[in-house]
Amino acid sequence: MMDKNLWEIYTEEQLKELKSLTTEYKRFLDAGKTERECVTEVIRQAEAAGYKNLADAEGLKTGDKVYAAWMGKSIALFHIGEEPLEKGMNILGAHVDSPRMDLKQNPLYEESGFAYFDTHYYGGIKKYQWVTIPLAIHGVVVKKDGTKVEITIGEKEDDPVFVVTDLLIHLSGKQMEKNAATVVEGENLDILIGSKPLKGEEKDAAAAQIVKILKDTYGFEKEDLMSAELEIVPAGKARDCGIDRSMIMSYGQDDRVCAYTSLAAMLKQEKVKRTSCCILVDKEEIGSVGATGMQSRFFENAVADLLDKLDGFSELKLRHALANSTMISSDVGAAYDPMYADVYDKKSSSFFGKGLVIKKHTGARGKSGSNDANAEYIAKLRKVFDENEVVFQMTEMGKIDAGGGGTIAFILAQFGMEVIDGGVAVLCMHAPWEIASKADIYEAYRAYCAFLKDMQ
Repeated sequence: MMDKNLWEIYTEEQLKELKSLTTEYKRFLDAGKTERECVTEVIRQAEAAGYKNLADAEGLKTGDKVYAAWMGKSIALFHIGEEPLEKGMNILGAHVDSPRMDLKQNPLYEESGFAYFDTHYYGGIKKYQWVTIPLAIHGVVVKKDGTKVEITIGEKEDDPVFVVTDLLIHLSGKQMEKNAATVVEGENLDILIGSKPLKGEEKDAAAAQIVKILKDTYGFEKEDLMSAELEIVPAGKARDCGIDRSMIMSYGQDDRVCAYTSLAAMLKQEKVKRTSCCILVDKEEIGSVGATGMQSRFFENAVADLLDKLDGFSELKLRHALANSTMISSDVGAAYDPMYADVYDKKSSSFFGKGLVIKKHTGARGKSGSNDANAEYIAKLRKVFDENEVVFQMTEMGKIDAGGGGTIAFILAQFGMEVIDGGVAVLCMHAPWEIASKADIYEAYRAYCAFLKDMQ
C-alpha cells in the first residue's frame, strides 16, 4: 500500500503498456455487451493464445492450456502447472453478466399507434436512469428447428436505436413527488420500437410492420420470440473519459473490467508452478443462480474432467484440488465519490489511482452473505503483491448501514479454499454508464499476473 497516486509512479514503459492494455479493454467491452458475446470473445482470444477445448483434449500434461465453456454463457480456462492438480490452483473468478433489461417472452405489442417491446429488468438498477437514452438490442433468437439467429441492432452508425420514454417536465408535477424507487415503474420500462403502420392492416398496424421487418430482415417470426434471449443495453462504444483521458466510461464495467484483466493476466502466463485458472460466469447480478451461475456444478464438473484427463479422476483428488486452491474473486469495488460523501467511510473507501481494491469481506450490514477472508491468506497476498511492487488498497463498500453487496466469493469458499475479493474501483456502479480509472485497470492486471505466478 502507498499514498501516492499511480500516475505519479509509473515509468514510461509502464505507461505505454497501460495504454495498450486499456485500448484492448475498450475493444473487449464493445465486443462483449452480453454474457454470450463475452464468452465468444474469450474463446476467440484463448484459442489465439493456444488454448484448446477441454472436451477435445486427451493426454493432458504440464504446460497444456484448455478451456471449458458451458451453454455459451460461462467459461473456465486452465493452464496446467508443474505441481499436481490435487495440490490446488490459483484461481481468478469474475462475472460477465451486467444489469440490463431483457425482453419478455411475448414482448411485442401496440398501444395508440406505437409499437413496443415489453421488458423485465435484470439485476439491481435505478430504473429512472434507463429512460431517454439510446438503447441497443443484443442476443439470440432460436427457432423451433434449432436455427439460431444472432441479433445486434443499435451499435452501427446507421443502425436505429431504441428508447424508454419519459414524461415531459411540463406535465410531471405528480411524478416529481414520487420517491426515486417509484418515479419510473418496472412495467413502464418498455422500449419504443416503431410507429409506422403497415399498409393494408387495420388493427395493430405498427406492430404488424415490426413483424414484417423481423421476418424480412432477420428471418424469424413473431412466435420465435418465445424462444429468444434478447437483452436491452445502452447503445454506443466505450469511451475515454476526462480531458486528460485518465478514465474509461462504458456500459458493463461491473464486472467486465475484472473479467478482462483476469483473462489478460491468464493469457500472459508462459509457465506456472501451480495450475492457473480463470472462471468467468453468468448470473452473478441475480444471485449466481441457474445452470450458468457460480452456484451450478459447472466449475466442479470442469475440474473433474480436467483431473480425469491428467492422471485419473477420483472424488478425493477433486475435493483436495478444490480445497487446496486459492482464489481472488475478481469483482469491482465502490469508488469514493465526493459528490455523495455521506454514504462512505473515507478511512475504508476505494479511491481512483490507488490500485487494486482488496475487500476482506463484502455483504451487508453485519457482513451478511459475505465471504470473510482469513488473516493468514491476506498476509500471503500482501507478500506476493509487495514482492511484485503491486499497489493495492484495503477497503469496504461504504458505511456499514448504508447498504452492501456480494460477489461469487462465498460460493467458492464452500469448497474450503481461501478466497478474497479483489478488483477495480468503479464510479456509478450499475448505472447504464460506469467509470473506471485506466491506472487501476492496469494495476489490477499486474496484481492478477503476480497472483497467478507467485501465490503458493
